[in-house]
Formats: sequence, structure tokens, C-alpha cells
Amino acid sequence: MPLLDISRTGSVITLTIDRAETMNPLGAPGDGEEFARVCGEIDRDLDMRCVILTGAGRAFSAGGDIKAMRDRTGTFGGTTPAISDGYRDNIHRMLRALYGLRVPVIAAVNGPAIGLGCDVACLADMRIASEKAKFGVTFLKLGIIPGDGGTWILPRIIGQARAAELFYTGDVIDGATAQEWGLVSRVVAPDALLDEARTLADRVAAMPPHALRQAKMLMRQGAEVSYDTALELAANTQAMMHTTADHAEGVAALIEKREARFAGE
Repeated sequence: MPLLDISRTGSVITLTIDRAETMNPLGAPGDGEEFARVCGEIDRDLDMRCVILTGAGRAFSAGGDIKAMRDRTGTFGGTTPAISDGYRDNIHRMLRALYGLRVPVIAAVNGPAIGLGCDVACLADMRIASEKAKFGVTFLKLGIIPGDGGTWILPRIIGQARAAELFYTGDVIDGATAQEWGLVSRVVAPDALLDEARTLADRVAAMPPHALRQAKMLMRQGAEVSYDTALELAANTQAMMHTTADHAEGVAALIEKREARFAGE
């Protein structure tokens, strides 16, 4: 069975993690391949401008499959090298594909996002939470560590001290705390979550697609490079943007006091 249910409205695509009966566990064999294929298709389609990622049923994702861990099957089976390769070839492939998407991603966190599920939500550019959402990185409670790079992801969002508190205690926080800590930008009623995410996605999708993708790239690079390097990257990218038809359209629309109509040219 496919992991992702996919729906598209205009330039916005919604990916729903669809294992609702087991709270949407991630990391089963083939998940990495499916994510890589779907994300590759999105990146190659220049009509795609925004992605919404959510979960089916009552959870966003409860993380890795606990029964597979117990039974030492699938990604979690075999000897130490086999488990390492299972992470590299499957879970890490899934994470790299999602993090590498060139268009903005909104995580609409409808329920618990635990362990790997929390770290997957953190790979999105923006996060909106339902009042039923909960967040936790509970790896240590299982006698393991974040094998998905979570120790790199979470501190960049909420800071080192708060990330350490969550990692070292295994505590689970609610949506209100997640908003206070900067993990999510807003918390909404459960039945309003997807409408809120789609409204935001439509606003993102109204932007010129080439500039939108370049802006995401610069934000990602800006977190890792010096300010001087960021300025150089911005200068070179901006020079290209000035030659586009979308730039001319944006300037004309502002002067003429109308909505711009960006065509990706």
C-alpha cells in the first residue's frame, strides 16, 4: 500500500501520510523510495508552488513502527550494519527528499507528531498545528537516539536549550507550548486546520515560481554560510530575477495598482 495519498488543487499539492489505522508510522521498507519519487515529480513540475503535508486520521505521525522495532523487522532488522543501511537507504532517503524540496512546504499537524513524526514536521518550512496536536522527540524513552538527524533539525527551530529539554526528558508538549516555543506559527481548531493551511498555501502559490524557489534556496543556505557569502549569493540570484518577465509584471502591477499575474517566465 502507498504511504502517501496525493491530491492537487491548482499549484498546491497535498501529501497525506495515510496509515491512519496505526497512527501513520514512518520508515517501513519502500517509504524512502516513495518520498523520493513523489518529491522528484514535484520539483520537476514548475507549476507546483507549494506543498501541504498532513496526516490521516487522528495523528500526524507517531514516528517509527514500534512493532517492527520489537520484532526486529524491516528497517529495524538484522545486524548493526543492516540497521545502519536501513536508515541510510530508507529513512534518510525519505528525509533528504522532503528537506530537499525546492518549493515551500507547510506541515498541517493534525494530531500527535512524535519521534520521527516530529522531525518530519520540522523539515517543513512552516508549521500549523491543530489544538489536538502534540509534539515529542521521545527516542531516549525507547533506548535509542534520533536516527533521523533530529538533533540537527530541532535546535535550529526552537534553540539549543529547549531542544535539549525535549530530547533529554522525552517530554511531549501541546500545541500552545509549541507555538510559544516557536515550533509552530499558529494553533487552530481541528476542523479549521486544512482550510488554514490551504489559505496560506494559496498565498504562497500566488508568488512568482522561480523567485519563490530561489528564496527558499537562499533561506536554507543562509542558515549555514557567512553573511558575506549570503550577500554574494543574493547579488547573483537577484541579477537573474531582474531579467524575468515575472519581475516586470510585479513592477507593472504595483504601478498600476492591481494584482500581479505571475506566469513563471
